[in-house]
This record gives sequence, structure tokens and C-alpha cells, in this order.
Amino acid sequence: MTMRHVGVIDVGKTNAKVVAVDLSAMRETAVRTAPNRVLAGPPYAHFDIDGLWGFIRTALAEINREFPLDAISITTHGACAALITEDGSLALPVLDYESADPEASASAYDAIRPGFETSYSPRLPGGLNLGAQLFYQARRYPQAFAQVRWILTYPQYWAYRFTGVTASELTSLGCHTDLWDFRTWGFSSLVKEEGWLDRFPPLQPADGALGPMRADLARELGLASSVPVACGIHDSNASLVPHFLMRQPPFSVVSTGTWVIACSPGGDLERLDPTRDCLANIDAFGRPVPSARFMGGREFSTLIPSSVETPSSASAADILARGVMLLPTILPGSGPFPNRTANWTQDPESLSQAERHVVASFYLALMTSECLVMTAGEGVIAVEGPFSRNALYCAMLASATGRPVVTTENATGTSIGAAMLVAPSQGAAPPVADDEKFLPDPPMARYAAAWRSALERTA
Repeated sequence: MTMRHVGVIDVGKTNAKVVAVDLSAMRETAVRTAPNRVLAGPPYAHFDIDGLWGFIRTALAEINREFPLDAISITTHGACAALITEDGSLALPVLDYESADPEASASAYDAIRPGFETSYSPRLPGGLNLGAQLFYQARRYPQAFAQVRWILTYPQYWAYRFTGVTASELTSLGCHTDLWDFRTWGFSSLVKEEGWLDRFPPLQPADGALGPMRADLARELGLASSVPVACGIHDSNASLVPHFLMRQPPFSVVSTGTWVIACSPGGDLERLDPTRDCLANIDAFGRPVPSARFMGGREFSTLIPSSVETPSSASAADILARGVMLLPTILPGSGPFPNRTANWTQDPESLSQAERHVVASFYLALMTSECLVMTAGEGVIAVEGPFSRNALYCAMLASATGRPVVTTENATGTSIGAAMLVAPSQGAAPPVADDEKFLPDPPMARYAAAWRSALERTA
């Protein structure tokens, strides 16, 4: 069936969206948003599931009246699961991964969690390891946990609400959860030893249709009863889908925002270092993706006021000539150099705002380059998000890696990727248009080499 409009439920950590994506134009034609509220408790900080469900239904009905929807696709943040009883209700509220409550059982959890060499999950705080959430809930609320029939990762929970069909899915199981074993390609030792294996439903592909929407819900929303609902996908992996439909691995995608996340399809898992903010994801097509990250957007905002104008090429050339550098790390505790303290090679107070902007842009590109080295990335580097508009960052990234860098602000993002997953052959051709291309520059490459040498001297 030819599809025109896909309704995408896109639940981010801060906000939720319901979007109509026009597959013929590869753009969002209607958007509704709402805050993703967290309720304080009891029994712990948890998501407002009833509020979200009400928003999703209302938004879909409104959008469908203007753009009749041919399919539903779902993408959500990770580190989240719903615990479902036999009758379909929640056995416990859906825990917010920023809750500190799972730390209460951290010592016992650390003693049994699988090693990085099999799970490719670094140990993360709070509930950012989904296994830590489940372990805490099982220990702290044993009677409620005993009623759990199904453990559903978050996109699949919402798909279940639409279809009544339960499923597990790899992109959500494979994102720093401790639940998946990348060596055996099955559930981890944690799942088996805790007796959770039969509570995970059978695996389904992210693009697989779990079934048509429930007839009563379709009538309520005004949708055709035959509208298929996809199994759903983790949001970081949804963002990769357009790139897979345009390029063949190996390549890298750098997603920028509060976090800079470097993903390298076709890279090498063995190069990942759990002490340096590395992990593996699983893409929409069931393949491991080496990944590394640091809080680049947060670092940039602490360095450069938003009101500072874009520096001139003369300012950049002057910084290159003088070799003024910023060494890591602005925000210690994460990224490729978590235990280092930031160091300027020249007093930053002696620099103009434009000069500091240049140095900060170069620093962020060089940190990104280190992330890409750890993922063994090769081929073209596609930069998405705010840093894609920073030409100094993109040029230095190309020079530091020796790889071409392209910016891809056209037809990308989680909602677009989730929609394309439903009907990839109907996407625009090409599904991603490279807006600008940067190639290595010799003076910048020399600066990058000097930056790495300075790191070694100060190690």
C-alpha cells in the first residue's frame, strides 16, 4: 500500500510530540507538543502515563482530520520500561531514569550486572541502566513485581496500547541497558539469572507492523481500522535511519545538542572504552553501532554567551597561527577525558569573545574527533543539530579526522527517521540532502596534531 502521511508518536525526555510526516515531501506537516511530565511519587519519580496517553489520543485525532494517517510509528527515549500485568495494567509506575532511587540497590546490582565486554553498557548513574531500574523495582516492591507478566521497553509499550500486541525490540534492548549480550546475541546473564527471561515477549523488528490499531481506538480517533502500527524504535536509532537509506557503512553520524553523540556504523566494538563514555547501540536493522559521547553543547554554553556573533575568518586564522588552545575537560566526569581538568594555553581573559568562540569551536571538534577514534569510524561524517551550523567546528572536525564532513539539516531527526522506517522505499530521493561539505585543511590539521601532542605532555 502506498502511504502518504505517517503519524509519529515521538516521546522525548523533556517533551512529547505527535507529528504527521508527509513521505512524499519528507517533512513534518503537522506537529502537536506537550511536556513529558514527571510525577514526584509515590512510590518514586515516574512518568505521567495517563497524561501522555490523553495527549497522544487527542493530538492524533486532530491531526488525522487534516492529514488522514496511513500508518503509526513510535519513537521514544531509552532507559525506560513498563511493567505490565496479565490484565494489561501497570504493575508499577513507569520509573523516571533520572530518579536516584535505584542507587539504593546499586552495590548489590553492581555485583551481578554483566561485564562491558558482553553488554557494551557502561555503568551509569540513577536508572540510566534499565537493568538497574528493574533490579531495584524487583527488590523494593517484590509483591508488585511478582504480578508482572510482560516487561515492555518504552516504544513497545505505546505500540501495545494501540494494538494489544506485546513485543520486544533490539534498539531499545541494546542501548546501555545491561539486558542484551552482544557476544551471544541474546538476552544477558542478568536477565537469565534474575528470572526475567519469560517476561520479555518475542523479538520483533522495529519496522514490523504489530497489527492494526485496536478497532475501538480507531473509531475513537477517526482513523481507518486497517491503519498499521509499527513496533517502534529508540530515538537515537531513529535518527540514523535516513542516513542508512542514503549511505552504506562505514560512516559516522555526529548528533549535537546538550550531548554530542558520535555513532559509527561499521566501526569496531573492540575499540570502545567503558571508562571514556563509550557504549554500543543496535541499529534499526539489528546491527551493533559503536558510539561515544560528551556533553559538548553544555560545555559550549558555559564557554560562550549566546549573544556572541560568529567569528570572522581572520579571527580563526589568527588563533591557528598563535596556536591558542583549550585542553579538556570543561565538565569532568564524562566524555573521552573524564578525569582531566580544563586548561587554556593562554589566559582566556586576554582573548576577545570572537577569539574564545574560535578556540571553543576547535576544542569541541577535537573532542568529537577523539570520540570518533574510539568508535573506529571511517568514511564520511554527517553532523546534525546546532553544531552543523558552526563552520569552524565542521572544518576542524574534517581536519582532525582526515575525513570529509557534511551537514545534514534537511529531512533528518527522530520523527522523520521513524516515519521512513515504516515505508523506506517511499522516501524522497535522496532521503538526506547534504547541505555543505568540509574537507581537511592543512593549517587546521597541524593545529589538531599540536593539540594531541599537548594532551600527551600534560597526561
